[in-house]
Amino acid sequence: MFNPSKDEVRNFFIDAWRRRDTGVLTPLEILAVGWMEQHPEYHEDLSAPDALERDYGVEAGRSNPFLHLSMHLSITEQVSIDQPPGIRQACQLLVARRGEHEAHHAIMECLGQMLWTAQRSGLPPDGDAYVDCVRRAATRD
Repeated sequence: MFNPSKDEVRNFFIDAWRRRDTGVLTPLEILAVGWMEQHPEYHEDLSAPDALERDYGVEAGRSNPFLHLSMHLSITEQVSIDQPPGIRQACQLLVARRGEHEAHHAIMECLGQMLWTAQRSGLPPDGDAYVDCVRRAATRD
């Protein structure tokens, strides 16, 4: 399993953002740039000289753009390979109701909940509960 450091994640997004106009990007970087383009509120963070050192703790009152963008990529990958099983269909239902970007944001809530529960319980993440959460989100207004 790939387990990049905080700096490696930040460098990945910063480098892809800097090279977005060169046309020389990996397939993963192309996906990442697509999500970055949909988040203009993060463009300054991606271009800042101190981007590697910035603090995005809860007390700072700002969302962490690198975490947020990483979650978009994780969800994109999960849906592409249907892992956990059923996530593709659940996501498609949610996308039909809310559009892809808003669907991803709702899925992030479910993903975060699943990971938080796993950390608290010491058990592996519950993929079925995650997919059920996304399905429920697809049936709410």
